[in-house]
Amino acid sequence: MGDDGRRHIGTAERRDRLALRQRLAGAARAGSPEEVAGSLVALHGTDPATVHLAVGARLADAAKTVEETERALYDDGSLVRMHGMRHTVFVFPTELTAVVHASTGRTVAARERSGLLRSMAQAGAPGAAWLAEVEESTLAALARRGQATAAELARDEPRLKERFVYAAGKSYEGVHTVSTRLLKVLGVEGKVVRGRPLGSWTSSQFRWAPAPRHPELDPGGAQAELLRRWLAACGPATEDDLKWWTGWRVTEVRRALAAMGAEAVSLDEGTGYVVAGDAGPVAGPSEPWAALLPPLDPTAMGWQQRDWYLAPELRPTLFDRSGNVGPTVWWNGRVVGGWAQRADGEIVWRILDGDGIGRDAETAIESEAARLASWVGTTRITPRFRTPLERELSA
Repeated sequence: MGDDGRRHIGTAERRDRLALRQRLAGAARAGSPEEVAGSLVALHGTDPATVHLAVGARLADAAKTVEETERALYDDGSLVRMHGMRHTVFVFPTELTAVVHASTGRTVAARERSGLLRSMAQAGAPGAAWLAEVEESTLAALARRGQATAAELARDEPRLKERFVYAAGKSYEGVHTVSTRLLKVLGVEGKVVRGRPLGSWTSSQFRWAPAPRHPELDPGGAQAELLRRWLAACGPATEDDLKWWTGWRVTEVRRALAAMGAEAVSLDEGTGYVVAGDAGPVAGPSEPWAALLPPLDPTAMGWQQRDWYLAPELRPTLFDRSGNVGPTVWWNGRVVGGWAQRADGEIVWRILDGDGIGRDAETAIESEAARLASWVGTTRITPRFRTPLERELSA
Protein backbone atom coordinates (compact mmCIF):
# COMPACT_ATOMS: atom_id res chain seq x y z
CA MET A 1 0.00 0.00 0.00
CA GLY A 2 1.08 3.58 -0.60
CA ASP A 3 1.36 6.12 2.18
CA ASP A 4 -2.20 7.27 1.43
CA GLY A 5 -3.66 3.79 1.86
CA ARG A 6 -4.12 3.22 -1.85
CA ARG A 7 -2.74 0.08 -3.42
CA HIS A 8 0.66 0.66 -5.03
CA ILE A 9 1.12 -0.66 -8.57
CA GLY A 10 4.81 -0.83 -9.35
CA THR A 11 6.71 -0.90 -12.62
CA ALA A 12 6.86 -4.70 -12.83
CA GLU A 13 3.09 -5.05 -12.55
CA ARG A 14 2.46 -2.24 -15.00
CA ARG A 15 4.62 -4.09 -17.52
CA ASP A 16 2.69 -7.30 -16.87
CA ARG A 17 -0.59 -5.51 -17.50
CA LEU A 18 0.82 -4.01 -20.69
CA ALA A 19 1.98 -7.42 -21.95
CA LEU A 20 -1.45 -8.99 -21.60
CA ARG A 21 -3.86 -6.16 -22.28
CA GLN A 22 -1.91 -4.77 -25.22
CA ARG A 23 -1.86 -8.28 -26.76
CA LEU A 24 1.95 -8.49 -26.87
CA ALA A 25 2.84 -11.60 -24.86
CA GLY A 26 2.61 -14.74 -26.99
CA ALA A 27 -0.36 -16.31 -25.19
CA ALA A 28 -2.28 -13.02 -25.29
CA ARG A 29 -2.14 -12.51 -29.05
CA ALA A 30 -5.38 -11.88 -30.85
CA GLY A 31 -7.34 -13.79 -33.45
CA SER A 32 -8.43 -10.82 -35.56
CA PRO A 33 -7.76 -7.12 -36.24
CA GLU A 34 -11.07 -6.35 -34.52
CA GLU A 35 -9.77 -7.95 -31.32
CA VAL A 36 -6.55 -5.95 -31.56
CA ALA A 37 -8.35 -2.62 -32.05
CA GLY A 38 -10.90 -3.43 -29.36
CA SER A 39 -8.17 -4.24 -26.86
CA LEU A 40 -6.18 -1.09 -27.61
CA VAL A 41 -9.21 1.22 -28.18
CA ALA A 42 -7.41 3.02 -31.02
CA LEU A 43 -4.58 2.36 -33.47
CA HIS A 44 -2.63 5.33 -34.79
CA GLY A 45 -3.66 5.78 -38.42
CA THR A 46 -1.63 8.82 -39.54
CA ASP A 47 0.88 6.50 -41.21
CA PRO A 48 -1.17 3.81 -43.02
CA ALA A 49 1.54 1.18 -42.60
CA THR A 50 1.39 1.56 -38.81
CA VAL A 51 -2.11 0.10 -38.67
CA HIS A 52 -1.10 -3.15 -40.38
CA LEU A 53 2.21 -3.40 -38.52
CA ALA A 54 0.53 -2.82 -35.16
CA VAL A 55 -2.04 -5.51 -35.96
CA GLY A 56 0.59 -7.95 -37.26
CA ALA A 57 2.64 -7.64 -34.08
CA ARG A 58 -0.39 -8.82 -32.07
CA LEU A 59 -2.04 -11.46 -34.27
CA ALA A 60 -1.56 -15.11 -33.39
CA ASP A 61 -1.40 -15.82 -37.13
CA ALA A 62 0.59 -12.90 -38.54
CA ALA A 63 0.41 -14.32 -42.07
CA LYS A 64 -3.19 -13.09 -42.26
CA THR A 65 -2.34 -9.51 -41.31
CA VAL A 66 -2.86 -7.74 -44.63
CA GLU A 67 -5.92 -9.61 -45.87
CA GLU A 68 -7.67 -9.56 -42.49
CA THR A 69 -6.94 -5.89 -41.80
CA GLU A 70 -8.19 -4.86 -45.24
CA ARG A 71 -11.28 -7.01 -44.76
CA ALA A 72 -12.05 -5.29 -41.46
CA LEU A 73 -11.38 -1.78 -42.80
CA TYR A 74 -12.80 -1.91 -46.32
CA ASP A 75 -15.02 -4.95 -46.79
CA ASP A 76 -16.81 -5.56 -43.50
CA GLY A 77 -16.43 -2.01 -42.19
CA SER A 78 -15.92 -3.32 -38.65
CA LEU A 79 -12.97 -0.93 -38.28
CA VAL A 80 -12.97 2.70 -39.38
CA ARG A 81 -10.12 5.15 -40.02
CA MET A 82 -11.13 8.62 -38.87
CA HIS A 83 -10.07 11.67 -36.90
CA GLY A 84 -10.13 11.32 -33.15
CA MET A 85 -8.21 12.47 -30.10
CA ARG A 86 -5.83 15.42 -30.46
CA HIS A 87 -6.96 15.94 -34.05
CA THR A 88 -5.09 12.76 -34.98
CA VAL A 89 -6.20 10.04 -37.40
CA PHE A 90 -6.88 6.70 -35.69
CA VAL A 91 -8.43 3.35 -36.51
CA PHE A 92 -11.29 2.46 -34.14
CA PRO A 93 -13.84 -0.30 -33.87
CA THR A 94 -16.78 1.11 -35.82
CA GLU A 95 -18.99 0.72 -32.74
CA LEU A 96 -16.90 3.48 -31.11
CA THR A 97 -17.59 6.06 -33.83
CA ALA A 98 -20.33 7.81 -31.88
CA VAL A 99 -18.30 7.82 -28.66
CA VAL A 100 -15.20 9.28 -30.31
CA HIS A 101 -17.17 11.91 -32.20
CA ALA A 102 -19.13 13.10 -29.17
CA SER A 103 -16.22 12.96 -26.71
CA THR A 104 -13.52 14.62 -28.80
CA GLY A 105 -14.62 15.37 -32.34
CA ARG A 106 -17.24 18.07 -31.88
CA THR A 107 -14.95 20.59 -30.21
CA VAL A 108 -12.17 20.10 -32.74
CA ALA A 109 -14.66 20.17 -35.61
CA ALA A 110 -16.10 23.53 -34.58
CA ARG A 111 -12.60 24.96 -34.44
CA GLU A 112 -11.67 23.53 -37.85
CA ARG A 113 -14.79 24.85 -39.60
CA SER A 114 -14.35 28.27 -38.03
CA GLY A 115 -10.73 28.31 -39.16
CA LEU A 116 -11.66 27.41 -42.73
CA LEU A 117 -14.31 30.11 -42.96
CA ARG A 118 -11.92 32.65 -41.46
CA SER A 119 -9.18 31.75 -43.94
CA MET A 120 -11.57 32.01 -46.87
CA ALA A 121 -12.90 35.38 -45.69
CA GLN A 122 -9.39 36.77 -45.32
CA ALA A 123 -8.62 35.63 -48.86
CA GLY A 124 -11.80 37.20 -50.25
CA ALA A 125 -13.24 33.77 -51.10
CA PRO A 126 -16.98 32.99 -50.95
CA GLY A 127 -18.58 32.64 -47.52
CA ALA A 128 -20.50 30.18 -45.37
CA ALA A 129 -23.60 29.88 -47.58
CA TRP A 130 -21.50 29.05 -50.64
CA LEU A 131 -19.46 26.53 -48.64
CA ALA A 132 -22.64 24.87 -47.35
CA GLU A 133 -23.83 24.37 -50.94
CA VAL A 134 -20.51 22.84 -51.95
CA GLU A 135 -20.53 20.60 -48.90
CA GLU A 136 -24.03 19.30 -49.59
CA SER A 137 -23.19 18.63 -53.22
CA THR A 138 -19.93 16.90 -52.28
CA LEU A 139 -21.56 14.58 -49.75
CA ALA A 140 -24.25 13.69 -52.28
CA ALA A 141 -21.59 12.86 -54.88
CA LEU A 142 -19.72 10.71 -52.37
CA ALA A 143 -22.92 8.86 -51.45
CA ARG A 144 -23.49 8.07 -55.14
CA ARG A 145 -19.94 6.84 -55.69
CA GLY A 146 -19.53 4.98 -52.39
CA GLN A 147 -15.82 5.83 -52.28
CA ALA A 148 -13.92 8.49 -54.21
CA THR A 149 -10.72 10.47 -54.30
CA ALA A 150 -10.73 14.23 -53.91
CA ALA A 151 -10.06 14.56 -57.66
CA GLU A 152 -13.05 12.37 -58.51
CA LEU A 153 -15.30 14.39 -56.23
CA ALA A 154 -14.05 17.60 -57.84
CA ARG A 155 -15.20 16.31 -61.22
CA ASP A 156 -18.70 15.94 -59.76
CA GLU A 157 -18.53 19.24 -57.86
CA PRO A 158 -16.17 21.62 -59.75
CA ARG A 159 -16.31 24.26 -57.01
CA LEU A 160 -14.05 21.99 -54.96
CA LYS A 161 -11.25 23.11 -57.29
CA GLU A 162 -11.53 26.74 -56.15
CA ARG A 163 -8.26 28.01 -54.73
CA PHE A 164 -7.55 30.64 -52.11
CA VAL A 165 -4.41 32.06 -50.54
CA TYR A 166 -3.82 30.96 -46.96
CA ALA A 167 -2.02 33.25 -44.46
CA ALA A 168 -1.16 35.90 -47.07
CA GLY A 169 1.98 37.81 -46.21
CA LYS A 170 3.12 35.27 -43.61
CA SER A 171 6.25 33.15 -43.82
CA TYR A 172 3.99 30.08 -44.12
CA GLU A 173 1.75 31.56 -46.85
CA GLY A 174 0.30 28.95 -49.19
CA VAL A 175 -2.46 28.20 -51.66
CA HIS A 176 -5.20 25.77 -50.67
CA THR A 177 -7.95 24.22 -52.71
CA VAL A 178 -11.40 24.11 -51.17
CA SER A 179 -11.38 20.31 -51.46
CA THR A 180 -8.28 19.92 -49.28
CA ARG A 181 -9.64 21.95 -46.38
CA LEU A 182 -13.31 21.04 -46.69
CA LEU A 183 -12.75 17.28 -46.76
CA LYS A 184 -10.54 17.60 -43.71
CA VAL A 185 -13.30 19.51 -41.89
CA LEU A 186 -15.89 16.91 -42.92
CA GLY A 187 -13.58 14.21 -41.59
CA VAL A 188 -13.24 15.87 -38.20
CA GLU A 189 -16.99 16.41 -38.11
CA GLY A 190 -17.54 12.68 -38.54
CA LYS A 191 -19.23 12.98 -41.93
CA VAL A 192 -16.55 11.25 -44.02
CA VAL A 193 -13.82 8.72 -43.23
CA ARG A 194 -10.69 7.48 -44.99
CA GLY A 195 -11.40 4.58 -47.31
CA ARG A 196 -9.38 2.14 -49.39
CA PRO A 197 -5.90 3.36 -50.42
CA LEU A 198 -5.04 3.94 -54.05
CA GLY A 199 -2.00 1.69 -53.84
CA SER A 200 -0.84 -0.99 -51.42
CA TRP A 201 -1.44 -1.03 -47.67
CA THR A 202 1.52 1.31 -47.19
CA SER A 203 0.13 4.01 -49.50
CA SER A 204 -0.66 7.42 -48.05
CA GLN A 205 -3.05 8.21 -50.94
CA PHE A 206 -6.61 7.21 -50.14
CA ARG A 207 -10.24 7.46 -51.14
CA TRP A 208 -12.90 9.12 -49.02
CA ALA A 209 -16.03 7.26 -47.92
CA PRO A 210 -19.23 8.26 -46.10
CA ALA A 211 -18.90 7.89 -42.34
CA PRO A 212 -20.89 5.13 -40.64
CA ARG A 213 -24.19 6.38 -39.31
CA HIS A 214 -24.13 6.87 -35.57
CA PRO A 215 -26.36 8.40 -32.89
CA GLU A 216 -25.51 11.77 -31.36
CA LEU A 217 -24.42 11.08 -27.79
CA ASP A 218 -24.16 13.32 -24.77
CA PRO A 219 -20.52 14.59 -24.67
CA GLY A 220 -20.11 13.99 -20.94
CA GLY A 221 -21.33 10.43 -21.13
CA ALA A 222 -19.20 9.77 -24.21
CA GLN A 223 -16.10 11.08 -22.45
CA ALA A 224 -16.71 8.81 -19.47
CA GLU A 225 -17.17 5.81 -21.77
CA LEU A 226 -14.03 6.55 -23.81
CA LEU A 227 -11.97 6.95 -20.65
CA ARG A 228 -13.42 3.75 -19.18
CA ARG A 229 -12.40 1.77 -22.24
CA TRP A 230 -8.95 3.30 -22.35
CA LEU A 231 -8.23 2.72 -18.67
CA ALA A 232 -9.37 -0.89 -19.02
CA ALA A 233 -6.70 -1.31 -21.69
CA CYS A 234 -4.00 1.04 -20.42
CA GLY A 235 -4.61 1.62 -16.73
CA PRO A 236 -3.18 2.59 -14.42
CA ALA A 237 -2.52 6.03 -15.83
CA THR A 238 -1.95 9.44 -14.34
CA GLU A 239 -4.08 12.51 -14.87
CA ASP A 240 -1.33 13.88 -17.11
CA ASP A 241 -1.43 10.69 -19.21
CA LEU A 242 -5.18 11.00 -19.61
CA LYS A 243 -5.08 14.67 -20.48
CA TRP A 244 -2.36 14.03 -23.07
CA TRP A 245 -4.02 11.01 -24.71
CA THR A 246 -7.47 12.57 -24.99
CA GLY A 247 -6.45 16.14 -25.70
CA TRP A 248 -9.10 17.31 -23.21
CA ARG A 249 -8.86 20.02 -20.59
CA VAL A 250 -7.98 18.81 -17.11
CA THR A 251 -11.50 19.69 -15.90
CA GLU A 252 -12.96 17.35 -18.54
CA VAL A 253 -10.61 14.55 -17.51
CA ARG A 254 -11.57 14.92 -13.85
CA ARG A 255 -15.27 15.05 -14.66
CA ALA A 256 -15.01 11.88 -16.77
CA LEU A 257 -13.02 10.08 -14.05
CA ALA A 258 -15.72 10.93 -11.53
CA ALA A 259 -18.53 9.92 -13.89
CA MET A 260 -17.01 6.50 -14.58
CA GLY A 261 -16.20 5.90 -10.91
CA ALA A 262 -12.47 5.48 -11.48
CA GLU A 263 -10.42 4.04 -8.64
CA ALA A 264 -7.27 5.85 -7.50
CA VAL A 265 -4.04 3.90 -6.98
CA SER A 266 -0.46 4.76 -6.05
CA LEU A 267 2.22 4.83 -8.77
CA ASP A 268 5.91 5.69 -8.69
CA GLU A 269 4.90 8.91 -10.49
CA GLY A 270 2.15 9.75 -7.99
CA THR A 271 -1.59 9.12 -8.17
CA GLY A 272 -2.90 6.95 -10.96
CA TYR A 273 -6.34 5.66 -11.94
CA VAL A 274 -7.85 2.35 -12.95
CA VAL A 275 -11.35 1.17 -13.75
CA ALA A 276 -13.34 0.45 -10.60
CA GLY A 277 -12.45 -2.99 -9.29
CA ASP A 278 -9.22 -3.24 -11.30
CA ALA A 279 -6.74 -2.26 -8.59
CA GLY A 280 -5.97 -5.82 -7.47
CA PRO A 281 -2.85 -7.80 -8.38
CA VAL A 282 -2.52 -9.08 -11.94
CA ALA A 283 -0.75 -12.29 -12.87
CA GLY A 284 1.91 -11.71 -15.47
CA PRO A 285 2.66 -13.60 -18.70
CA SER A 286 3.62 -17.24 -18.32
CA GLU A 287 6.72 -16.81 -20.49
CA PRO A 288 9.17 -14.03 -21.42
CA TRP A 289 8.24 -12.14 -24.55
CA ALA A 290 9.68 -9.92 -27.27
CA ALA A 291 8.00 -7.62 -29.79
CA LEU A 292 8.91 -5.41 -32.72
CA LEU A 293 6.43 -2.52 -32.72
CA PRO A 294 6.02 0.00 -35.55
CA PRO A 295 6.36 3.78 -35.61
CA LEU A 296 3.49 5.47 -33.75
CA ASP A 297 2.42 2.19 -32.18
CA PRO A 298 -0.33 2.80 -29.59
CA THR A 299 1.65 1.01 -26.86
CA ALA A 300 4.83 3.03 -27.36
CA MET A 301 2.79 6.26 -27.63
CA GLY A 302 0.14 5.35 -25.06
CA TRP A 303 1.28 7.35 -22.05
CA GLN A 304 2.81 10.77 -21.61
CA GLN A 305 4.93 9.63 -18.66
CA ARG A 306 6.98 6.76 -20.11
CA ASP A 307 9.92 6.19 -17.77
CA TRP A 308 8.39 2.93 -16.50
CA TYR A 309 8.85 1.30 -19.92
CA LEU A 310 11.26 3.60 -21.79
CA ALA A 311 14.57 4.86 -20.41
CA PRO A 312 14.85 8.64 -20.96
CA GLU A 313 18.30 8.33 -22.52
CA LEU A 314 16.86 6.30 -25.42
CA ARG A 315 14.42 8.96 -26.56
CA PRO A 316 16.73 11.10 -28.73
CA THR A 317 17.44 8.15 -31.03
CA LEU A 318 13.95 6.58 -31.02
CA PHE A 319 11.80 9.73 -31.44
CA ASP A 320 11.77 12.50 -34.02
CA ARG A 321 11.84 16.16 -33.05
CA SER A 322 8.03 16.36 -32.96
CA GLY A 323 7.70 13.55 -30.42
CA ASN A 324 6.75 10.75 -32.83
CA VAL A 325 8.17 7.38 -31.85
CA GLY A 326 9.91 5.24 -34.46
CA PRO A 327 10.15 1.43 -34.67
CA THR A 328 10.91 -0.08 -31.25
CA VAL A 329 12.19 -3.40 -29.92
CA TRP A 330 10.61 -4.65 -26.66
CA TRP A 331 11.68 -7.23 -24.12
CA ASN A 332 9.43 -8.14 -21.20
CA GLY A 333 7.56 -4.84 -21.07
CA ARG A 334 10.23 -2.28 -21.78
CA VAL A 335 11.78 -0.71 -24.85
CA VAL A 336 15.31 -2.02 -25.32
CA GLY A 337 16.12 -0.88 -28.86
CA GLY A 338 14.88 -0.14 -32.35
CA TRP A 339 14.53 -1.77 -35.75
CA ALA A 340 14.26 -0.87 -39.42
CA GLN A 341 13.85 -2.42 -42.86
CA ARG A 342 16.64 -2.09 -45.39
CA ALA A 343 16.16 -1.58 -49.12
CA ASP A 344 16.61 -5.31 -49.78
CA GLY A 345 13.81 -6.11 -47.30
CA GLU A 346 15.98 -7.31 -44.43
CA ILE A 347 14.67 -6.50 -40.95
CA VAL A 348 17.55 -5.25 -38.81
CA TRP A 349 17.56 -4.30 -35.14
CA ARG A 350 19.82 -2.93 -32.45
CA ILE A 351 19.80 -3.18 -28.66
CA LEU A 352 20.27 0.20 -26.98
CA ASP A 353 19.54 -0.82 -23.39
CA GLY A 354 21.34 -4.08 -22.68
CA ASP A 355 20.46 -4.35 -19.00
CA GLY A 356 19.16 -7.87 -18.49
CA ILE A 357 19.43 -8.72 -22.18
CA GLY A 358 20.92 -12.16 -22.63
CA ARG A 359 21.02 -14.87 -25.23
CA ASP A 360 17.35 -15.82 -24.69
CA ALA A 361 16.25 -12.25 -25.33
CA GLU A 362 18.32 -11.96 -28.50
CA THR A 363 16.94 -15.25 -29.79
CA ALA A 364 13.36 -14.12 -29.10
CA ILE A 365 13.94 -10.76 -30.80
CA GLU A 366 15.47 -12.46 -33.82
CA SER A 367 12.44 -14.74 -33.99
CA GLU A 368 10.12 -11.71 -33.99
CA ALA A 369 12.17 -10.09 -36.76
CA ALA A 370 11.82 -13.24 -38.86
CA ARG A 371 8.10 -13.37 -38.10
CA LEU A 372 7.68 -9.76 -39.26
CA ALA A 373 9.71 -10.35 -42.43
CA SER A 374 7.66 -13.44 -43.29
CA TRP A 375 4.37 -11.57 -43.65
CA VAL A 376 5.68 -8.22 -44.92
CA GLY A 377 7.31 -10.08 -47.81
CA THR A 378 8.37 -7.90 -50.71
CA THR A 379 6.65 -4.77 -49.37
CA ARG A 380 9.03 -1.96 -48.48
CA ILE A 381 8.23 0.21 -45.47
CA THR A 382 9.46 3.77 -45.01
CA PRO A 383 8.02 5.44 -41.91
CA ARG A 384 6.28 8.73 -42.49
CA PHE A 385 8.08 10.20 -39.48
CA ARG A 386 11.70 9.08 -39.53
CA THR A 387 13.89 8.86 -36.45
CA PRO A 388 17.69 8.89 -36.06
CA LEU A 389 18.08 5.18 -35.33
CA GLU A 390 15.68 4.09 -38.07
CA ARG A 391 17.57 6.17 -40.64
CA GLU A 392 20.88 4.74 -39.52
CA LEU A 393 19.75 1.12 -39.50
CA SER A 394 17.97 1.31 -42.86
CA ALA A 395 20.95 2.88 -44.67
